[in-house]
Amino acid sequence: MINEIEKVIIGKREVIEQVLMTILAKGHVLLEDIPGVGKTTLALSFAKVMGVDYHRIQFTPDVTPSDVVGFSLYDRQSGEFQYKPGAVVCNLLLADEINRTSSKTQAALLEVMEEGNATVDGKTYEIPKPFTVIATQNPFGSAGTQMLPQSQMDRFMVKLSMGYPDFESQINILRDRQTEQPLDLLQMISSREEVQQLQQKVKEVEVADDILRYITLLVEATRQNDKIQLGVSPRGALALNNMAKASAYINGRDYVIPDDVLRVFAKVCAHRVILHPRAKVAGIQAEEIMEQITHQVSIPEIR
Repeated sequence: MINEIEKVIIGKREVIEQVLMTILAKGHVLLEDIPGVGKTTLALSFAKVMGVDYHRIQFTPDVTPSDVVGFSLYDRQSGEFQYKPGAVVCNLLLADEINRTSSKTQAALLEVMEEGNATVDGKTYEIPKPFTVIATQNPFGSAGTQMLPQSQMDRFMVKLSMGYPDFESQINILRDRQTEQPLDLLQMISSREEVQQLQQKVKEVEVADDILRYITLLVEATRQNDKIQLGVSPRGALALNNMAKASAYINGRDYVIPDDVLRVFAKVCAHRVILHPRAKVAGIQAEEIMEQITHQVSIPEIR
């Protein structure tokens, strides 16, 4: 799957692997990046290669919760209300510019992400499995936006950034798109059922007690750091554990090693912390503090 997607998303293998790991860990992705770097193309590529249903919703201030989760419509013939599915009824949802819609609409989407169900007029409808949300937001141009509160940021397993392509990758992108669209050439590698099987295999990856202690020490370090006002939550610790298992699996192992934890630590935890005002004034980034913590906490020796 990674190799196939690389035909379209050139020079961003690490990002592709991180997104795949999140899907296999049954998590959701927040992509914070500037327009035009391939966020939508990345989501489309995953949908096509995995053989899953894909929906996209462009968030604007007038998008309502019913657009997301669906609504009930009265049917004269049956005399009953019929459920009309919203955008979330799919396997892979691209929530484009999630910070440009109202807090109420954001909350409707994030409830589905957490519960895996949509509740409309008191009735609960199950969302198809597997289910992953890839949400995007633009870090520049905050006019008219509703930034996600910390409690909702915590629902995303990872926060990633694609960034600009390097020089050679940019040339390859221009060359590949001279006469055709690489997306049209992508082959379906798996199916919904196979993705669920992969998710189950990731769940069965073994995590030794020493690794669990290591994860806990890293999380505790964020809670005790004098530059951090609010540390990583227990949900964040679980996300770190699950992402480490996914990292082990795509590297051909059925057990987690410390390198798996280190590989995903900043991606899983940086967006979950709130920095002290003095750290913000000093221009310190959460990613920098995560890097410092990985050097401060002793790496366990695993036989």
